[in-house]
Amino acid sequence: MRSAFLAVLLMATPAAAQQMPIFDAHIHYSHDAVELVPPKEAADLLRKAGLRKALVSSSDDDGTQRLLAEAPDIVVPSLRPYRRRSDASSWTNDPGIIVYVEDRLKRFKYSAIGEFHAYNADIEKPVVQRIITLAKENNLLLHAHSDADAIDRIFATDPGARVLWAHAGFEKPERVRELLRKHQNLWSDLAFRNEHVQGEGVSPDWRAAFDEFPDRFMVGTDTFAPERLHYIGEHANSSRRWLATLPKSLAERIAYRNSEEMLGRVAPAGGASR
Repeated sequence: MRSAFLAVLLMATPAAAQQMPIFDAHIHYSHDAVELVPPKEAADLLRKAGLRKALVSSSDDDGTQRLLAEAPDIVVPSLRPYRRRSDASSWTNDPGIIVYVEDRLKRFKYSAIGEFHAYNADIEKPVVQRIITLAKENNLLLHAHSDADAIDRIFATDPGARVLWAHAGFEKPERVRELLRKHQNLWSDLAFRNEHVQGEGVSPDWRAAFDEFPDRFMVGTDTFAPERLHYIGEHANSSRRWLATLPKSLAERIAYRNSEEMLGRVAPAGGASR
């Protein structure tokens, strides 16, 4: 019996070792998700998906802190400037957001601020300008759900900013390449960019973008609704399938190395309070 078990284990080990690690750069675990999927269950979903790491934010920040406590080896905390979901549409005009963000930065450690929504001249508003300054003062990444104009404005405000462009701005791949050429500290997550996949491979225009900037793209699920937490594993496996059609070095970069290198350039985060 014991020898049979060991034989099965040895047969399973190579397949497990060959599974591509994934760094999911776009996970949310907001208040409604905490209620639907408790922290221990959510942490189990991350582990079952084979995630190496996950950049996690939430509305409010309590969800991120609770998931971090359950999976400190996986969760990389990002401070979302939303106290509730409704702040997404009003936060750029709300000075109370600054009070909230400054308080959280004093109490906990983070690697990023975001994901936040800001478009065009929103970047010029005092609240957003203060967020950019806080990111600079604390050596944090900005995870921006923004259009190309807003990305340019962020870098005009702080040329040294480090920015992860959520969903690659939902821009055409050539436009994404233009922005990446302009800004050396800009990276792009591919959450909800399903058009980059053709069948089990990668479309030619996106492959050209990946080839030009092999160190600037990364995968992400975007669990914007609680039920999407159950999609993390499926998304990771889907990503592994199309990544497998790329050269190994490029696939590994998009799967996890780019995220690790990007976050290696900002403040290290941890589970302990300051």
